[in-house]
Amino acid sequence: MNRLFFIASLLFINNSNAVVDDIILADSFPEKLSEYEFFLDTKAQIPNDKVIPYELISSLFSDYSLKQRWVYVPSGLKAQYVRDEVFNFPVGSALIKTFYYPVDERDLSLGKKLLETRVLLRKSNGWRAVSYAWNSDQSDAFKKVAGKTIPVDWIDSEGELRAVRYRVPNVNQCKECHAANDKITPIGPKARNINKELNYSHGQYNQLAYWMDSEIISEVPRRLESPVDWSDYSQNINDRARSYLDINCGHCHSSSGNANSTGLFLHLREARNINLGIYKKPVATGRGSGGLKYSIVPGKPDQSILLHRMESMDPGVMMPESGRSLSHDEAAEMIRDWIAQMANGKSF
Repeated sequence: MNRLFFIASLLFINNSNAVVDDIILADSFPEKLSEYEFFLDTKAQIPNDKVIPYELISSLFSDYSLKQRWVYVPSGLKAQYVRDEVFNFPVGSALIKTFYYPVDERDLSLGKKLLETRVLLRKSNGWRAVSYAWNSDQSDAFKKVAGKTIPVDWIDSEGELRAVRYRVPNVNQCKECHAANDKITPIGPKARNINKELNYSHGQYNQLAYWMDSEIISEVPRRLESPVDWSDYSQNINDRARSYLDINCGHCHSSSGNANSTGLFLHLREARNINLGIYKKPVATGRGSGGLKYSIVPGKPDQSILLHRMESMDPGVMMPESGRSLSHDEAAEMIRDWIAQMANGKSF
């Protein structure tokens, strides 16, 4: 994995805070996204001064939708660094993520279709999740506790018209992914996952340096081992595959996740070949195994359950079980190549 370095050296301008903290802390959720006042302009997704945009090095696949992310931490408080885990955010914090499709991936100036904004709120009794679906005129997003299906189409980077029935999850489905030790928890904002440069309105900075100078996080180690961007073909294929599996599968396939009983652990730090799936027999997968014997058979991707379930569109077989209705073809091709290049029962 790459070892990335950063130096906290930018000047942070402390602007006023207009986010409605009482709504974040309330027992119930507001009906409209705009009520939080996370955005100066909700429709244009222009954030409040204290709502900071961020990106992950590698992102979870969600039917090729694109995402914008923001973090909010109340004034005077800081999230604490935890090695290999999500920052320990203080009560009153919020993580905001909007899902959208561009009209045409070849020309982003043509606009985009906002579909859903998911909000994770750090309340006094832990994290709570809620989804907001955007209305037809894109002026605001409205609470959808029971979920929603949104038909949408777009033109991809190859000029092909694509279509999908995008699914806004219900409250229980949020728990399927955002669960660790039987509690809702964020997935993405770990220090190692955001250790990258980002263009802000006043310049380009490392995100960790920016967060520290913005005084929303405590000090983090100056030397971090971070994942690579799985879509960066210049990187080692083992690093790319492990990065993809970590962000897409590792939150469930870990000792604290919903799939902990499987013994298949796909998070970034896992070093035991058997727990990575190499010559590992499945546990109670039923027909999900496709009649195959091991999760990964080095050198033989077509005999590997891991790839079989990634490529499948059968609801009783596919992995992940929720969050997608399309196959992630580019990632499946990478995992196929990764397994094909393994030898002697070992990963790279």
